[in-house]
Amino acid sequence: MYKVNSIKNFDIHSVKEDKFWNFGESRELLMHRIHAYPAKFPHFLIEKALNYVKEKGAKPKLIADVFCGCGTTALEAKRLGIDFWGCDINPVATLIAKVKSETFDEKKVKHFQSKILTLFDNVSLENNHLKENERINYWFEEEAINDLNKLLFSIKASVKDKKYQEFFLCAFSNILKASSKWLTKSIKPQTDPNKKSAKVRPSFEKQVRAMLKANLEVRNSSIAKAKSKVVTTNLLSYKIQKPFADLLITSPPYVTSYEYADLHQLSTLCLGYVDDYRKLRNGTIGSVRNYEIEQNKLEELDNFGLSIYQNLSNVDKSKARSVAKYFLDLDKATKKIYQIVNDKGYALFVIGNTSYKGVEIDNATYLIKRMKACGFKNIEITKRKISGKNLTPYRDTIGKFANSNKGRKVYSHEYLIIGRK
Repeated sequence: MYKVNSIKNFDIHSVKEDKFWNFGESRELLMHRIHAYPAKFPHFLIEKALNYVKEKGAKPKLIADVFCGCGTTALEAKRLGIDFWGCDINPVATLIAKVKSETFDEKKVKHFQSKILTLFDNVSLENNHLKENERINYWFEEEAINDLNKLLFSIKASVKDKKYQEFFLCAFSNILKASSKWLTKSIKPQTDPNKKSAKVRPSFEKQVRAMLKANLEVRNSSIAKAKSKVVTTNLLSYKIQKPFADLLITSPPYVTSYEYADLHQLSTLCLGYVDDYRKLRNGTIGSVRNYEIEQNKLEELDNFGLSIYQNLSNVDKSKARSVAKYFLDLDKATKKIYQIVNDKGYALFVIGNTSYKGVEIDNATYLIKRMKACGFKNIEITKRKISGKNLTPYRDTIGKFANSNKGRKVYSHEYLIIGRK
């Protein structure tokens, strides 16, 4: 770790890669893979971060993650026997995170599954609310829409226990892309006219089997009991009564990434979270949908952030607004995080830099400045290489993840920044 003594003399390009943070010793639990999710947090970073602060004398009893996504930190905290609190604005993310941080009785799961499939095979529904949504008709063939409607009805009618209903809704959610015309492995919402969509019923059965296998692995592990709470909320508007986290580990969304609301639209629409997936763009960090940057807002940026905004404005005014909004939101988020962390507690951020049309967007340096402004002390930074098939830095011409370095390189490293309150 490189200690940032003076932000005036700090140069992000002087930070060297630390291979210690590139890979972990612990094997990834199968439970981490029960639902597809873009740019997942590497599971081993949680244990490494925990050990790092322990070496500094900390004894965390609760870990928090304010952009908890699909619950990687939640599951790892549970594996390590530490209480967890997390939030995310995306209801699909929090559904997955809740399921990941629970354990389930296999006999109950199989009992409920039998009831679901029996009802699915015998029910005849006059009303199909999924057909009423134009976007669902765009993504799915009629047979798939009918089967998904029956399956969703069967889950809700057969399973009244909230914990187990969420288990099956998570399974339902993860079969949607395979059952649709969504281009396989694409990070852009686009159809594949030649795709042979998977059948709903066998896909659901296969998904439940995979989740049961993952659940069994967790149950058989020597995992201490730990409490876990996941809430669906916008961090920027969440009211914090008092500090409660000894260690906060989080990764804010990337500033030039795709809208998460767009990537999860199949689940948000089919599960009925919204009737228009674009509504979930509102409140997302950096989203400028239905938002105009006013001059007085720009004045809230420091000179560093304003300089990046001005440079981007020369090449793309829309992208410049997005980055300005991202910086303003990141500032608000950092202040919220400072309120969440206990005195002498730690906050660790995983954040990447990027560039757009030749303009460097130095999120890491901006974040360090905001952390110092909030009151974080002893700030340190290091760099890790992004590798592995789950988060390759390369994309092909149509936006699919590419393992070959012949693809377009989006990013190759990310930064770990830690500070003490």
